[in-house]
Amino acid sequence: MSIWRLWLLTPIITLAACSPNPDDVPPLRNGIVYCSEGNPESFNPQLGTSGTTIDATSAQLYDRLLDYDDAQQKFRPALAESWQALDQGKRYRFMLRPNVNFHSAPWFTPSRHFNADDVVFSFKRWLEESHPYHEVNGGNYPFFTASGLNRLITDVVAVNATTVDFYLKRSDSSFLANLATDFAIILSAEYGAELLARGEPDLIDKQPIGTGPFVFEEFRKDLIIRYHRHDDYWRDPARIEQLVYSITQNANKRMLKLITGECDVIPYPLVEELTELDTGDEIQISSTVNPNIAFWAFNTDHPPFDNVLVRRALASAVNREAIIQTIYNGNARLATGVLPETSWAYSPVDQTYGYDPERAQALLAAAGFEEGFEFDIWAMPVQRAYNPNAQKMAELIQSDLAQIGVRANIVSYEWNAFRRRLARDEHDSVLIGWIADNADPDNFFRPLLSCAALNVGTNRANWCEPEFDQLLMQAISEPETDSRKKLYQEIENWIYREAPLVPIANSMRFQAHRSDIHGVEVPAYGGVNFRHAYRASSTDTGEQP
Repeated sequence: MSIWRLWLLTPIITLAACSPNPDDVPPLRNGIVYCSEGNPESFNPQLGTSGTTIDATSAQLYDRLLDYDDAQQKFRPALAESWQALDQGKRYRFMLRPNVNFHSAPWFTPSRHFNADDVVFSFKRWLEESHPYHEVNGGNYPFFTASGLNRLITDVVAVNATTVDFYLKRSDSSFLANLATDFAIILSAEYGAELLARGEPDLIDKQPIGTGPFVFEEFRKDLIIRYHRHDDYWRDPARIEQLVYSITQNANKRMLKLITGECDVIPYPLVEELTELDTGDEIQISSTVNPNIAFWAFNTDHPPFDNVLVRRALASAVNREAIIQTIYNGNARLATGVLPETSWAYSPVDQTYGYDPERAQALLAAAGFEEGFEFDIWAMPVQRAYNPNAQKMAELIQSDLAQIGVRANIVSYEWNAFRRRLARDEHDSVLIGWIADNADPDNFFRPLLSCAALNVGTNRANWCEPEFDQLLMQAISEPETDSRKKLYQEIENWIYREAPLVPIANSMRFQAHRSDIHGVEVPAYGGVNFRHAYRASSTDTGEQP
């Protein structure tokens, strides 16, 4: 560790230790403190696509009909014990697990177990515009719209208390994969009915009730989320009694809290700096292969990005290899297209524009912009697995563009405001990315570049071509894997030609934790999971001696 780094950090750590903040979370005797990077948008992942919301809610509060085992590459039973495809794949029947308990909380006490009514309620909420909860808290369900589930599913019917049928317009190779995502959670129909009767339906997403391993207690914006263990969980109960999210947006502060023991686990650590610190064996860094893509999207509704020559020019002007070295410190690979190498449909053929400033200038001239132009690059204010430092990345791109006479201004906002403004199409271009929700390659295309995704705000390029959508539909309708793979290569080629976005990197996902913390799961698909987390010195209940 360098002397200047030690000099910089020592007074900060001393100050943190000697001057406690009244908002800091005290050490937990029977639990874990996770220093998260931001506030959840809500406590219902159906309403958004933010990774921050997913990490805070999905695996902690809820369950879904089926899970996906990445190691075995197969679906596993969850709230559905079994399922079968009927009518040539146009109907799926799910046999539900009995004796599953919903959470009890001061604001709701369930009178029955989970049943088919809860499945129908949870899916019809976003599927049917006439549903009493459809418009509650905004009425936007971006994943279901972008993935096409709202147009694929024609009906969800309770055959009896333990059996549900899903009717589809057509067979779809991605259907089960989409049901295994963190968005397809199950809500309580009984709780929903009670809130309607009380005239408080909005509380369904603010004071959540699920069947998951933890029960919601409280949320204070910018400060804290508290959960406690669901002792009547249908699986083995969690090993810790309490789970606290200490909301800490600054990456350096998260790292300092980890070092001083105020946090047990942090996401998106500053890996290079943390490894240089003399923390002995107190801190451990873990990583996982994470199917993701960092990209730079052009808003094709904003001139001059409606001109494909301009998009190709800017794609050719950026030194992506320098970005990999500077931003990721070698912990990422240069993207060769939208699909990462982890996807079964991945092709090793490079479908990106290499660094070529001369070509970039020629393309600009051909587009009528010999003198360049000025525009904005929006940079995320938070770290994500796919982009640990969007601000620095924007500065590198800004410098590259200056070499070809293009002037870029860097813009950012608080995370939730950033996302709201993006959804309103205020950006010229944005540095953002995508983490796969499931193992189907479709998940990298329809949510990002389909016309349906344009309508819900996940298509950051605002790029819509009906013929491209037809190719996407052909790919999910094809049952044969080899044929699907060829179609996804055609899709990658189409994106290369039109350049609505610039693929930049596929990175590892990192997490740092105190050495006595074990079992914090960061699955390849989905958010962080604390169900198996515990302290090494604890008993199975999480209590320290």
